[in-house]
Amino acid sequence: MAARDAVVLSGGPNWEVKLGRLDSLTASQEDSSDIMPSPRANATTLIDLFSRFNLSVKDLVALSGSHSIGKGRKKLDKLCPLGGDENVTGNLDATPEKFDNQYFKDLVNGRGFLNSDQTLFTCPETREYVRLFSRNQSAFFKAFVEGMLKLGDLQSWRTGEIRKNCRIINSRTLEGLFDDF
Repeated sequence: MAARDAVVLSGGPNWEVKLGRLDSLTASQEDSSDIMPSPRANATTLIDLFSRFNLSVKDLVALSGSHSIGKGRKKLDKLCPLGGDENVTGNLDATPEKFDNQYFKDLVNGRGFLNSDQTLFTCPETREYVRLFSRNQSAFFKAFVEGMLKLGDLQSWRTGEIRKNCRIINSRTLEGLFDDF
């Protein structure tokens, strides 16, 4: 819901978020390492990753459009003096507070912030979607919503629960905590 709300509040499309998914019982960066793409990934790696979840090339390009808003952290020589702060951030596109198709226009003009973004224009399999979305914001919005709905339907392969409080796992008795030992 937060992703949808951020998109809507920054001028993007609206969609109905399906509720009732199981929340993971654990969360760690290591758990996401096999599903979160590197900012240095190339298009072929991204296509392979998305296909593992039955997401198409079109879904990949449209969902990458989420980089239309926000900032990214990257070591940039122009922004960071030698020995400077490696946590300096840069805008992901020319309109970082507005959800629009500027991200795709930037890719067409060779101004992708991350390698994983710019590779979408240099790869023949993804280039035509980048061009389409750079010219047609409505087509981008429609494809983005379709991709978000597919993404929302993915269920984790791990066990989970519907939480009473989304910030913490449901209460367990002390006996239950030691059942696995």
